[in-house]
Amino acid sequence: MSAPFALNLSRSSGFATGPVPNVYRQVACCEDNTTEAEPEGKGRSRVQQLNPHVHCSVIGTCLSTAELRKIVAKHGHIDAARASDVEIHHEGVSIASQTGGGKALSKALDKRHELVIRSFEKAKDAEALEALWQQALQGGSIAGAYWALMSHRHVTAELRQRAFGDVHMLSHLVGAANRADIRRLAALEQETGDWREQSEHQQARIAELLQENQQLRRRVGELEMDITLARAKPTEPAGAVESLQQELLAQLQFSTLQMQRCEAAERQQAASEANEQRLQAELDGARRQIDMLSRELRGAEAHLQALAAPGHGTSESLQPAIQGQRILYVGGRPSSTPAIRKLVTDSGGEFVHHDGGMEDRKGLLASALAGAHVVAFPVDCVDHDSVTNLKRLCARHEVPFLPLRTASVTCFAAALLALAEEQVPARPAFRMCLRHG
Repeated sequence: MSAPFALNLSRSSGFATGPVPNVYRQVACCEDNTTEAEPEGKGRSRVQQLNPHVHCSVIGTCLSTAELRKIVAKHGHIDAARASDVEIHHEGVSIASQTGGGKALSKALDKRHELVIRSFEKAKDAEALEALWQQALQGGSIAGAYWALMSHRHVTAELRQRAFGDVHMLSHLVGAANRADIRRLAALEQETGDWREQSEHQQARIAELLQENQQLRRRVGELEMDITLARAKPTEPAGAVESLQQELLAQLQFSTLQMQRCEAAERQQAASEANEQRLQAELDGARRQIDMLSRELRGAEAHLQALAAPGHGTSESLQPAIQGQRILYVGGRPSSTPAIRKLVTDSGGEFVHHDGGMEDRKGLLASALAGAHVVAFPVDCVDHDSVTNLKRLCARHEVPFLPLRTASVTCFAAALLALAEEQVPARPAFRMCLRHG
């Protein structure tokens, strides 16, 4: 199994041509094994024309989850309204190679990044295209530039590979932002409270201005009536009429000014409400991230307390979810898998590992699933084909599966701790059918 963004260019015609000597050979992360430049086409490429290995990075980088959810709802095979963001992403990658799904994804990408695509159309060769990509990297405008480069008619296989590697390395920086998000939570809450208080003051001020405006309109009506009566009386002095006209004009000017202030206050109020909604959305996202990290920390703390106890016992909170259970772990990293194995065996469980296709054949997933009570896999360290095949097998044999956010030990322990807290009884191990699997 390769890394999340591992690119095997020799296995698809999207980047290079020629026979593949061994389809199961391991390709290093972001390895450049292109043998010749890709011939230039007459027009821009669509998503379904790209190498399937870049569908994950293109969709995850260049489309928002909301846009992708709409496309999956129309062209996918899952319930988009109830599916999680990870399931929506996997389904989007699955339909990218299809005609209808690929066309819809390409249309959405072109519409979202129309301005960037126009700027990249000025490039007439690979050197100019690379210069534009470097400018986008320095400026931080990755999404539109990545799609514009990947679909450009002058892009070469080497430049595509280099851009893929740049995006892959940027993905490693996402985890480092977790602590910054937690620190921003308090600031966001304070800023949201300030905006809410300011909004309440503005609403009160708008109500006062509307009341003043109504009073001014009544006063203007009274003055107009006085002027009409004054003109109807021939004995009324001309100076009184002029005085009334001047007073009416002043009142009209003041009323116009108040109306302008009222409209400006309403515009400011609308902007404040929009900003408040944005801050609230960021605050909700930060809270969800903190809840997820808190669950992982609780699992790590329980395990560390058990290690600190005399005799190095296993965490009592994790033991009910592991003891007597056969756990199949698919994917993962070589650095964390031994620790996860020790955690399961020390808790009285049986640990079965399948690397997802790096050295173990993907066809062995069905046999590895035999007798398993729980299947766990980190979504960041397993390819989409293995995930789709694994979920299909689990649904067929009614085996619960746990998608893990990362391949870390804390994430694995937190998922099992949540399973133990929910007190969900594990389903009995199934028996493999020699004919149907």
